[in-house]
Amino acid sequence: MVTDYDTALDSDTSISEALRSRGLRVTAARHAILKWLSSHPHASADEVHQGVLEQLGTLSRQAVYDVLSASVEAELVRQIKPIGHPARFERRIGDNHHHLVCTHCGRVADTDCKHGHAPCLAPADPQGFVIHEAEIMFWGVCSHCRSQTESHHDKG
Repeated sequence: MVTDYDTALDSDTSISEALRSRGLRVTAARHAILKWLSSHPHASADEVHQGVLEQLGTLSRQAVYDVLSASVEAELVRQIKPIGHPARFERRIGDNHHHLVCTHCGRVADTDCKHGHAPCLAPADPQGFVIHEAEIMFWGVCSHCRSQTESHHDKG
């Protein structure tokens, strides 16, 4: 099942509280970026930059990278790194969901874990490692790209 992020968790007040609780100052840039990401999951840093420019008027690309980096470190944002595609960022954190990545267009979608809780994220033998995070990505072709390909073949 593909799910969307619950944006009720991202009111202006809860964003400010989340920043403060992690020792981060509430700035216009941090607030705008976290708010924008709440309704635009899986965005690249460039997409975030473009998305908040209208609201803030001016903001350097480097400032966006700095806010995203601090937000990832503070566990307010999750960074997804699909191989061969730019890093993506989302506000859906702390649950057991995975990602579907289109090999044609790079689209990323959330999908809940089939097992519910995290059994699929625990290695059979951690070999002395302390596991901080596990990520599962499913690679395939999204429905949009599939329909484009099928449409192209039908015309041929």
